[in-house]
Amino acid sequence: MTATTVPTAATTEAAPARRTSPPVPTTRLVTVELRKMFDTRSGFWMLVSIGVLSVVATGAVIVFAPDSSVTYESFAAAIGLPMSVILPMIAILAVTSEWSQRSGLTTFTLVPSRGRVVGAKAIATVVVGLGSMVVAFAVGAVGNVVGSALAGVDTVWDVSLAAAPQIVLANLVGMAIGFTLGVVLRASAAAIVAYFVVSLVLPGVLELLALVREWFLDLQPWIDWNYTQLGLFEGATNTGEEWAMLASTTTIWIVVPLVVGLLTLRRSEVT
Repeated sequence: MTATTVPTAATTEAAPARRTSPPVPTTRLVTVELRKMFDTRSGFWMLVSIGVLSVVATGAVIVFAPDSSVTYESFAAAIGLPMSVILPMIAILAVTSEWSQRSGLTTFTLVPSRGRVVGAKAIATVVVGLGSMVVAFAVGAVGNVVGSALAGVDTVWDVSLAAAPQIVLANLVGMAIGFTLGVVLRASAAAIVAYFVVSLVLPGVLELLALVREWFLDLQPWIDWNYTQLGLFEGATNTGEEWAMLASTTTIWIVVPLVVGLLTLRRSEVT
């Protein structure tokens, strides 16, 4: 007598299908970051101050500058001074706001890839910088026409088309320094203080060192980012060696710290 085994049908539950949502497009991330720059009170007034100070600086040149100095270069220099301070502050706040206002808790939950978020912030910062430059050049041009008409002198356009891109690049370098400090420190106050140290205190220290140590005189242009930035503002970066100096200071002050900051940012907690 043989026993017959009757197979029993095993009921297996199908694994639930995992719902995957498509990644957020980069264009949408950049749009959101631009909106953040305008929506926050500090960012909004920073952006407004660019237009206000451009008009104030233009009016100051018209009122106080002698007739011989009513040139487009004078207006560009007057407008460029406050912008060289405000634009890096905007770049700093674009990054540090996620930690100082704790909005990163929401941002990094919706977009877990922190690298994409930081990249979107960088693109938005460049867009704001380029837009601000357009406003500054336009206000300076209007001021030059009006100022020369009021002074009764010929309108002088002494900023060449070749120098204009270098001026824009100089401001973008300043914004990149601010952005890098924001990524590394992730605290608004600390990053702002650090920017003023590296832009105001450090140049004097390096200049003094170049005066007292002759061997450092030739080395300074290769490590002092303010030195190469000044060359861009003056439109004097023309030779291959000068561009190599710019690449060297950019690597030292932007590329290397930014890479280190991005590595630590990926593991930092938003508290």
